[in-house]
Amino acid sequence: MSLNPRKTVLLICDVQERFRSAIYGFEPLTASICKLVKASQVLGIPNFVTEQNPRALGPTVQEITSLLDKSPDQELNLGRFSKTKFSMITDESWEDDIGLPRYKNFILTGIESHICITQTALDALKITGAENIYIPVDAVSSCNKEEVPIALDNLRQRGVQITTSESLLYRLLGDADHPQFKYIAKLVKEEKQNTTEALQTLAAVL
Repeated sequence: MSLNPRKTVLLICDVQERFRSAIYGFEPLTASICKLVKASQVLGIPNFVTEQNPRALGPTVQEITSLLDKSPDQELNLGRFSKTKFSMITDESWEDDIGLPRYKNFILTGIESHICITQTALDALKITGAENIYIPVDAVSSCNKEEVPIALDNLRQRGVQITTSESLLYRLLGDADHPQFKYIAKLVKEEKQNTTEALQTLAAVL
């Protein structure tokens, strides 16, 4: 079953500079998120970005922010918000100009799998009424890699769909006749090496 981009939002959780040397597989994780950002921009999928205590932990990494800043449609950038809560579901995410509850499909990326990702996924299911939560294994991680499979297994049991970034891209297309099929196919080809590295690093812990 394909995903409707108009009912989908990309969540990018706390991919901040201070975590670069602490998170397992940070570089391939970031590459996977950048791939999803590029795809979301041509598919018309909005993004919502959070930063955990950015004064102490720094801003979202430049690889991601540069793509967001260059987006041809800035309305797709719902915002970049600082938070102290572990969940991304905050008061700001409920405001009318963001309105996360109006989206039915959440693509959840970032860190850490067993803390912010887990609490965001559970809140999204319980509070926002999201019908589908998708977590691409090549776009999430933790400081301790051993935490990841435990967290994802727990979320899978609660109805969260554990998948990969490439699988999500083709589900969003749904049909080779999609007007953006050639762009996505080209993007997948260009990102093949990064995707392989991300899967070998991040999916290998499952």
